[in-house]
Amino acid sequence: MSAPIYLFSGPEIGERSEAVAAVKKSLNDKFGSLESYTYYSVETDPQSALVQLYSESLFSAATCVVYNGAETIKKKEDIDKIAAWLNGAGEASVLILVSDEISCDSKLEKLVPKENRKQFWEMFEDRKIPWLKNYFSKNGFSIDDDACEEILDLVENNTQALKSECSRFFAVFEPGAKITVQNVDQLIEHNREESAFTLFDAMAQNAKPVPERLETALGILQKIRLSKDSSSVPLIAGLAYCFRRLEAWHNLRRAGKTDDFSLKTNGFASKKSRTQFEGASRCWTLGQTVAIKALLARVDMQIRSSGGGMEDTLLQTMIYSIVAKKGASLAVWEEGWPA
Repeated sequence: MSAPIYLFSGPEIGERSEAVAAVKKSLNDKFGSLESYTYYSVETDPQSALVQLYSESLFSAATCVVYNGAETIKKKEDIDKIAAWLNGAGEASVLILVSDEISCDSKLEKLVPKENRKQFWEMFEDRKIPWLKNYFSKNGFSIDDDACEEILDLVENNTQALKSECSRFFAVFEPGAKITVQNVDQLIEHNREESAFTLFDAMAQNAKPVPERLETALGILQKIRLSKDSSSVPLIAGLAYCFRRLEAWHNLRRAGKTDDFSLKTNGFASKKSRTQFEGASRCWTLGQTVAIKALLARVDMQIRSSGGGMEDTLLQTMIYSIVAKKGASLAVWEEGWPA
């Protein structure tokens, strides 16, 4: 039997989430009941998450812990604790490590059997339109190529986001309808849900002046805070992921690894992502990108220590620091900037 630990990595969130769900279903089917817990590295350290696996449930026969942000597990003591748990773990307790990155610390990866490790790559360009057409067809609809291109321009290119946005058409239109560009504009462009990824994209529009980018970014932040998913935890985690990718883009550029293969193997398969991060690299240098990552971690800690009272103020100040100050701390009031 394989060790009860899995590592699912890579930017294709949809297929990655399906793999996590499949492991949970298998556990539930085998043991009859399952308690599942989900943790994020930005708010819970690995050793604290392991406690749940050491504690046998009084209500379920099996326990599953999903730990998001596995790429941050690098300390020897954390990896040793996971190894120690594995030495005595039974098959009814399972740890699923999840990462948006392509790879994690090599010592951590060695703890996971090869058959339990899987990377989920972003779809290549030539797969995206066929995937969309097939998805609409399976649900009783058709869609033209121009409408597919419009969706891919508006929606984050992973299957989870695409399924979520495209499902709107199935609720609005009658089965058998053909979806056009006009339908996409009406249903997605004007009703698009904002997220950390749309916020990053707005901040990274290098062709626009800083005041305009700042105003747009603060508007998106306000929409996110008023939505059902208003927590700062996934917002900051999403932005941190984007800036980690930007750091990777800078490092590839510095190393001269700009060929198609190098970009694809480092998670930049689509033309859209390459255009986005090329623009972002003109907004923030490598040094500024590293400073912004530190800023995001600092704000996350401040929010968790100060409670919800200062959350909006801290988030707004964070956006101002990223866009207007390029990651530098706010020390001096600058005449002419929006408050």
